[in-house]
Amino acid sequence: TISMEAKQVEPRSLSVDHESLKDTKKRKGGWITFPFLAVAILGLGLATSGATANLVVYLIKEYNVPSVDAAQISNIISGSISVAPVAGAIVADAFFGCFPIVAVAMVMAVLSLVVFTLTASLPGLRPAACQLGAGPCEKASTGQMAALYAAVFLLCLSAAGARFNQATMGANQFEAAADRDVFFNWYFIFFYASTVLGATVIVYVQDTVSWTLGFGVSCAASVVGLAALLLGARHYRQPPAQGSPFTGLARVVVAAARKRKVSVVASEELKFYYGLRSGDHVVTPSDSFRSVEDFFLLHPPCRGHHGRRRGRG
Repeated sequence: TISMEAKQVEPRSLSVDHESLKDTKKRKGGWITFPFLAVAILGLGLATSGATANLVVYLIKEYNVPSVDAAQISNIISGSISVAPVAGAIVADAFFGCFPIVAVAMVMAVLSLVVFTLTASLPGLRPAACQLGAGPCEKASTGQMAALYAAVFLLCLSAAGARFNQATMGANQFEAAADRDVFFNWYFIFFYASTVLGATVIVYVQDTVSWTLGFGVSCAASVVGLAALLLGARHYRQPPAQGSPFTGLARVVVAAARKRKVSVVASEELKFYYGLRSGDHVVTPSDSFRSVEDFFLLHPPCRGHHGRRRGRG
C-alpha cells in the first residue's frame, strides 16, 4: 500500500513542479521588456549615427585632414561598424549570451561619445584651426589622433556587441513566432529611425550650433539607452549561450593544423579517432574533407570513451 501511495503522489509532485517552472518562465520576458529594449535600440542608433554621419566634415574642419584621406578614414570606419557585429554575434552565441555583451557594448558607446565630446570641447585635443593665407595647416599630433581613434575604436566595439545581439535578445523574450515577427519589425523601425534622426538632427546641431553640443546629444542618448537596458534587466529572459557553429569550424582548422605532421600508418595499422560525446551517435570518418581528417586523430593514441579504433579502409 505504501508503494502504491508513493506512485500516486509522485506524478502529482512532478506536475506541480512542472507548472511552477512554467509560471517562473512566464514571469520573464514578454512585451513588458519591449519599452526598455526600444529605448536601448534608439539610444545606440542615435549615438552611432550621430558620431559617424558627419565624421568626414569633422576630420577636415577640426583635424585638418585632407579631404581624400578623411573620406578614406570614414569609409574604413563605416565598413568596420558594418562587419564587426558578426564577430560580436559569434562571441555572444558561443560564450556569454546576448545580455552581457549588449550591456558591455552600451557602456563602450557611452565611453566613446564621452571621448568624442572631449575632443570637440578641449582645444588641446585638436590641432589649431587653419587660417586662410597663413601657410600650411597644422597637422594633428600623434596624441590628438590617438584620442580620436580611441573614440572610434570604442564605437566599433559597441556596434560589434550590440547591433545584432539587440535583435536576438529581443527575440528571446517571446515564445510565439508571431510575437517575434512583430518585434523584428519594430526593431528595424527603431533602428532605421534612430539612424535617420542621427544623420539629420544631430548633424544639423553639429553644423549650426557646435560640435560639442552635437556629440553631447549623442552621448546623452547613449546614456539613456544604457539606463533603459539595465532597468529592464529583471524582466529579461537570459538563455545561456548555445554555442556557435563558427567556433566548431575554428576548432577543426586549428586541430588539423596542429596535427598536420602526425604520421598515420597505412595497411593493417589502426588509427584512433576522436568520437563525439558518450551516448551520441559516433560518426565514422569518410573520404570527404580528407584535409581535416587529422582533426579526428588522437595523438598520442589513447583509449577512453572518446576514442574509437578504426581500420584504414
